[in-house]
Amino acid sequence: MKSIPAHIKKTLSTQHHQLLNIWEKSIRATHDFLNEQQILQIQELIIKHHYFDHVQLFHVEREQKIVGFIGLAYDKIEMLFIAPQYFHQGIEATLIQHAVSLGIHEVDVNEQNVKALAFYQQYGFRQFARSELDAEGNPFPILHLRRKPEAINDLDYHDTEVMKYK
Repeated sequence: MKSIPAHIKKTLSTQHHQLLNIWEKSIRATHDFLNEQQILQIQELIIKHHYFDHVQLFHVEREQKIVGFIGLAYDKIEMLFIAPQYFHQGIEATLIQHAVSLGIHEVDVNEQNVKALAFYQQYGFRQFARSELDAEGNPFPILHLRRKPEAINDLDYHDTEVMKYK
């Protein structure tokens, strides 16, 4: 599918409910290693602990509707989710490019999410560590990825063939 130019916008707290909706749809489409109970538990944690308030949020809109977003903290991508109907349209790459332009160079990926790993590797991220458990202590190994700042020059942001979701 041909990519459409996208513009990054800073996300407002009043838009968090839209992000949660995109998160859920994206997780259901990409995280087949999670069961229904696990998805609901993670969703509850996002709401209870106000996860969206702890990161810098940016999003892409199409027809005045949020279709994908990224959450950044310090030098790390903490979340990146795209509404499934917008997969493979370059939104992921646009958000990655924005993050890298802000000095972001790390991301964590579930080991079971091989498409996410392939996507980040395509953009110069390489594994430097592995954790047996996720942040909540669940048996979902996490791969810690990092990229070199100069790798930005090697990226093609308009031809994304691998879908990516953290």
